[in-house]
Amino acid sequence: MPKPRRPESGRSRYGSRRTPGRSQPTATITLPVETALDPPPIPDEVEWTDAQRDRWRSLWTSPQSFMWDETAAGTVAVLITYETALLSGAASAWQAQEYRYASEALGLTPKAMQTLGWKLEGTQ
Repeated sequence: MPKPRRPESGRSRYGSRRTPGRSQPTATITLPVETALDPPPIPDEVEWTDAQRDRWRSLWTSPQSFMWDETAAGTVAVLITYETALLSGAASAWQAQEYRYASEALGLTPKAMQTLGWKLEGTQ
């Protein structure tokens, strides 16, 4: 017979350390609805259409971009590349998965915003 679980033990994975919501951030960051920041330059090695360049500007003027710095440029570029492949029907399953990871890392989904502790200005 296996040993009974002891949730009160400090090393137990069944104890109070794993309470629901514990991984939620303790602070909330309010993002401005409009950003006046200029987008960084598109990486040199990228050859995009006008629509992709518009998407670049759109993402870099989104409320979430307030929390990004120039190191996010590669992730944004990858996101746009995968997004184009997805919308054209040419994407593979791994590209779709990487697109999802990139959009979550950038805080572009409601779930990602909640996980990061971000909210839009004027929302509750």
